Amino acid sequence: MRFGSRAAARCAVGVALVPVAISAAVLPAAASPRDQAAPSAQAQEDRSHGPAIRNGLRTVTPDDLVIGTAVAGGGHHVNAGYPDPFTRDPRYRKVLATEFDSVSPENQMKWEFIHPEPGVYNFGPADAIVAFAERHGQVVRGHTLLWHSQLAEWVTEGDYSDEELRAILKDHIQTVVGHYKGRIQQWDVANEIFTDTWEGDEIRLRPQNVFIERLGEGIIADAFRWAHEADPEAELFLNDYAVEDMGPKSDAYYELAKKLLAEGVPLHGFAFQAHLDLQYPFPETLDENMQRFDDLGLETAITELDVRFTLPESGVPTAEQLAEQADTYQGVLEACLSVDDCNSFTIWGFNDRYSWVPSFSPGQGAATVMFEDYERKPAYWALHETLAEAKAGR
Repeated sequence: MRFGSRAAARCAVGVALVPVAISAAVLPAAASPRDQAAPSAQAQEDRSHGPAIRNGLRTVTPDDLVIGTAVAGGGHHVNAGYPDPFTRDPRYRKVLATEFDSVSPENQMKWEFIHPEPGVYNFGPADAIVAFAERHGQVVRGHTLLWHSQLAEWVTEGDYSDEELRAILKDHIQTVVGHYKGRIQQWDVANEIFTDTWEGDEIRLRPQNVFIERLGEGIIADAFRWAHEADPEAELFLNDYAVEDMGPKSDAYYELAKKLLAEGVPLHGFAFQAHLDLQYPFPETLDENMQRFDDLGLETAITELDVRFTLPESGVPTAEQLAEQADTYQGVLEACLSVDDCNSFTIWGFNDRYSWVPSFSPGQGAATVMFEDYERKPAYWALHETLAEAKAGR
């Protein structure tokens, strides 16, 4: 049973594993989520710059799972009306340290930021995140190496031979992975390599990926081999969105994974991004889908979970929307917990102010587990309770 169906009972009795203020955080269906007469003690603490929550998500997470988040920076943040969140928002860093035990650079390791010119690598922003993680006992997911998007212009617009293009990719992968050797737990090696549309059951590799288009499908295996050579201890993943349900796209990845494994390619896991939208049904076959990759001997991971929806004209989510969002977050976590080797669960940011969603989906938003002032939403408490129950039962 998911969170939304139990929300009313939780409002009445609270939850022992979290602060008493849970009854205020999980709002009754008739109430407006930001229009309470008296903010709870926890909500007041959330809005302050005082201590972060004392029993954050990482403290209630089972020992065989890491709970993670993307670390905001780069991408749309460059042109946003606020300073860089990671470097300039102390409250952001405090919550990042106390709530999560895994971090993923949101944009700071993508090609256009980390390798902006030929022979020039800008490791500074990503180095700061990795060092932060090490200071706070967190692991790091590297994101991403072979991707069609956010490539530097010198790559996409350069007049290179196939041999030169292959050498460019190899240098990039081995330089970046080698730079962080022993410090990155998992890498998204091949990211979003299949198209979103298909005819019948046939799905194609994405033609926008200049490396795959020019060098052929074999470059995918090469990317994994190069990454493994640079850091033999890192776990290497395929990663994509719209693969949560059983269907043509996830089937294509399943067949690719089997092929790579049969060829002895160092593929260690398959990752489900899980950028979800409440206007579409919940991916009911997610657990079954994850299990079939697990049965191949691969680890699985949820890597970029957020749950967006169309906002009312007021811009304020309704209690019903927040309850459904909480239900969805919890459902994805439950699917992960049901699979033995789903060992990493990452939400794509935790604060609505810094979410990528409004920039890419106008009219939609509120996709994370906290409001802009860091007050926890029902989705946060849904994750908190589900993790605590799983930890107690293991």
